[in-house]
Amino acid sequence: MSTERHGLKAGTTSADDSDGAEDSSTGRLLEIMARLRDPLHGCPWDVAQDFSSIAPYTIEEAYEVADAIERGDMTDLRDELGDLLLQVVFHARMAEERGAFDYGDVVTAISEKMIRRHPHIFADGQADAPDQVRRNWEEIKAAERRAKAAQAGADAPPSLLDGVARALPALQRAEKLQKRAARAGFDWPSLGPVWDKLDEEIGELQTEITAGAPPDRLEDEMGDILFVLANIARHLKIDPEAALRRTNNKFERRFHRMEEMAATMGRDITAMSLDELDALWNRAKEEERKRAAVPSPDQA
Repeated sequence: MSTERHGLKAGTTSADDSDGAEDSSTGRLLEIMARLRDPLHGCPWDVAQDFSSIAPYTIEEAYEVADAIERGDMTDLRDELGDLLLQVVFHARMAEERGAFDYGDVVTAISEKMIRRHPHIFADGQADAPDQVRRNWEEIKAAERRAKAAQAGADAPPSLLDGVARALPALQRAEKLQKRAARAGFDWPSLGPVWDKLDEEIGELQTEITAGAPPDRLEDEMGDILFVLANIARHLKIDPEAALRRTNNKFERRFHRMEEMAATMGRDITAMSLDELDALWNRAKEEERKRAAVPSPDQA
């Protein structure tokens, strides 16, 4: 959307940076968002949004940042970080309109949090290795949760599971819940019992399917299987979300190759039999295997 349409000329900065706290580029972005949200002269779409309607875009932009990183595309990463920053500015603007907080408060809060959680840098804490830094971080977070609960006057004592965001992708949240529970000793000591649990859960799903169970029962049993798989990934120190993204990319890549091979044969892939599709899939797999076996010029 053109900035000229909202009264700003490309290449200019805000002329009315009231507090001087933000640099010219951040101040200009804040002014653009304020103009977009203006009830009388703003963009109808932007004015109509609220926290709930914008939240899915915020999540999407975070994933697009991750995608640019995974592809190693620095130009895209710059652009996607800008899109993610816009989401922060959007939410902060809506909060400011409600009198809750503004962008400056957001920056102040995260600055204070970083200082508080890095006592080995900004105070007299000790942490000589990454593992110690991580342990300190988690201990400080736990103390913050207890203080927050006390301030809110919560009747129930704080839980080890407090603070694991419900909006996280399900596999990622499962892993985090399991890590928290493991701190209380609620964890299998090795992978052996986890494999047994996986076999048990698969058997329970098969039993429900045979019995003609309703969809909600099948969903429940399927969830149990996925939860155990997340536990296996945790024991192997594998990010289950990253692992599944990798497999999704692999499937997409191979299926594109299948489409290419079908087109070369003059065939419509949607009209091919399952046996024919399996043959194309196996050819695509074999091509990848051979490419992986060929050393790169740097390795030769």
